[in-house]
Amino acid sequence: MAFSIKKAAVIGSGVMGSGIAAHLANVGIPVLLLDIVPKELTKEEIAKGLSLKDKAVRNRMTSSALAGLLKQKPAPLTHKDRLSYISVGNLEDDLEKLSEVDWIIEVVVENLHVKKKVFEMVDKYRKDGSIVSSNTSGISVNAMVEGRSEDFQENFLGTHFFNPPRYLKLLEIIPTEKTNPQVLEFMKQFSEDILGKGVVIAKDTPNFIANRIGTYGLLVTVREMLKGGFSIGEVDSITGTLIGRPKSATFRTLDVVGLDTFIHVANNVYEQIDGEEKQVFEVPEFMKKMNEKEWLGSKSGQGFYLKKGKDILELNPDTFEYELRKSLKTPGIEMAKQAKGTAQKMKALVYSDDKAGKLLWNIMAPVLAISAKLLGEIAETIYSIDNAMKWGFGWRLGPFETWDAIGVEKSVEKMEEQGIQVPSWVKEMLKAGNTSFYREEEGRKFYFSNGEYKEVIRNPKEVDLQRLKKEGKVLKKNSGANLIDIGDEVLLLEFQSPNNAIGFDIIQMINYAIDETEKNYKGLVIGNQGKNFCVGANLAMILMAAQDDDIFEIDTVVRQFQKAMMRIKYSKKPVVAAPFGMTLGGGAEVCLPCAHIQASMETYIGLVETGVGLIPGGGGNKELYLKLLNEMPDGLEIDLQKVANRVFETIAMANVSTSAEEGRVNHFLNARDGISVNGDHLLFDAKQAVLALDEQGYKPPARRKIPVTGETGYATLLLGAEAMHLSGYISDHDMKIAKKLAYVIAGGKLPFGTEVDEQYLLDLEREAFLSLIAEPKSQQRMQHMLVKGKPLRN
Repeated sequence: MAFSIKKAAVIGSGVMGSGIAAHLANVGIPVLLLDIVPKELTKEEIAKGLSLKDKAVRNRMTSSALAGLLKQKPAPLTHKDRLSYISVGNLEDDLEKLSEVDWIIEVVVENLHVKKKVFEMVDKYRKDGSIVSSNTSGISVNAMVEGRSEDFQENFLGTHFFNPPRYLKLLEIIPTEKTNPQVLEFMKQFSEDILGKGVVIAKDTPNFIANRIGTYGLLVTVREMLKGGFSIGEVDSITGTLIGRPKSATFRTLDVVGLDTFIHVANNVYEQIDGEEKQVFEVPEFMKKMNEKEWLGSKSGQGFYLKKGKDILELNPDTFEYELRKSLKTPGIEMAKQAKGTAQKMKALVYSDDKAGKLLWNIMAPVLAISAKLLGEIAETIYSIDNAMKWGFGWRLGPFETWDAIGVEKSVEKMEEQGIQVPSWVKEMLKAGNTSFYREEEGRKFYFSNGEYKEVIRNPKEVDLQRLKKEGKVLKKNSGANLIDIGDEVLLLEFQSPNNAIGFDIIQMINYAIDETEKNYKGLVIGNQGKNFCVGANLAMILMAAQDDDIFEIDTVVRQFQKAMMRIKYSKKPVVAAPFGMTLGGGAEVCLPCAHIQASMETYIGLVETGVGLIPGGGGNKELYLKLLNEMPDGLEIDLQKVANRVFETIAMANVSTSAEEGRVNHFLNARDGISVNGDHLLFDAKQAVLALDEQGYKPPARRKIPVTGETGYATLLLGAEAMHLSGYISDHDMKIAKKLAYVIAGGKLPFGTEVDEQYLLDLEREAFLSLIAEPKSQQRMQHMLVKGKPLRN
């Protein structure tokens, strides 16, 4: 049977339900959001003369949820216009509409009786073959479907999203004993390809995978803190980024999640398991007391931490007073900080013979042991457990990857010395001479399972650059970039400088890549798999040259960068940019002239140079202006001033799009550019875009003259800036930058409508850039950004 999901329904409009509905809207799936009918009128409704029969009252729950989506931070919607994909209703008037949808997702209260009652209603109205799922975080999915129709049971499964659904990658899919295997396989592929999720198939056990291990690990950490007399801040100082975990570490994470939510999850496991593990899931008394006091974390204003003025205070669990936050400082910590990479840092700290090392060992060892013990019970493979923890809890290394990092033999020996029970299959693995859970052969990754190593199953849409490098696919490299053959006669240019900042080495590689592509390949992808696509030019290098008054060197680099961008634009073979994460300044300038942009949904793109006292110098002003001009419908008279105004505002305000969808609205992407919801598929999608352009007989754009607004346009652009300056909203230096930017966008002091060539506009950009870089206040802004990581207003 062929499955498809063209329309969905979400039952339950709380934070999670509305968030799931928003994510479906983000990927273009119309969704019906349903909730209960209120039993009482609000004061506002009474004042309006409404009754319980009015639609506005009956749909109050879902309508309020929709309004809330526009206020939440971080934003659940990639753009406010996506709200139009969500329609609202209620569970009395609109149940018949369930027959029109292909997927029904239940997101009501975590109560089995309530869920079964909802599914009884759903079973009456759904169409045969429609998929039904529960977003439960731990209730048995097999128990939910008891008494339901055969077709319902075959098409039912658990789909446990993590909050917030737009941003957290993990989706645990939990089949029941009666789930049709084809439904399971379809939902896995659909969730990866369309929803952009990292899918892990979990078994129907308490709290499934990530919450089972994550909650266990958090409670072990609390236990060791209390036993060792450590403070909350001291624990967080070693359980965060130092060991490859989120910077929120342990207790800040609990504050974000909400203590009440965490206690609910812990109690759910506690009530359903036995043995030693059960003891760990008993919530400590001081946390119960916090819950009673409603010290729940961020949502209540205080929890494990309390912000008082500029100070961050930590809770003393003994006295229930807030004290200044502390942090641990030991030789082991210093040694770990010096080590390269998460694995080495972790290994250095976990075996250090000081209190930080002992604390980390006491936290980590039980988690590794329980992960091995639960293999087969909560998931079939070690990489499923590892992926669940990485995608759901933000761990850089999963439990078994962590075990490999610190050394399996050494750690098992230490565990057994301390009486920690190591599962027999791990000891048998070591006895057979296998000293790691994973191994790599010829660039392929294998995992240990039932006495042998099996290849990790990967989605064919995942391009692994590290694997390609190990396979010898690098054609050329320098300190700033690699040129890699990614197959099918397509090359990939990977930036690899710190923060992927653009310097002369990357410019050289761009030119080499274009040469090689035009001679021997179908096209080029510019992309990487770092933290961000590119945060702009090498600001430190530019500042050093500016402070040395070496304007000639800066001029040379800017000229070369402009030429490289023109080579990208007019390459005989298609060049496709694959941006993701921060794509700022020079990063955006690399994307704009490409034949096509294939952006990750989570792409934050913008020309932000004004924040460091400059304007774009590599062609960004010109290309954004052209992007808008080219989007104007044929046959209509172009309003040049309106286009110039929009470009000026975007660049002057250093506006950064908060998603690729918003990037399209802000004209960094056009209607033909693509958006990849799954970031792991981004390079594959970019490569397919190259092949499609080649198949269509790609030809570079024709060089043409560009109409500009000239002197009258320049005056118009400055009107708004001068008003802001007079009101004190922008400084004198901001005004100086605005004048330079307006001059460049207007095309100088020419008559309105004059047509100029691209090099003329590039020369204006470069001259303005060089004049601003010599300004002491611009240099102060650059210095401040490098030191503080945020803009300076001077």
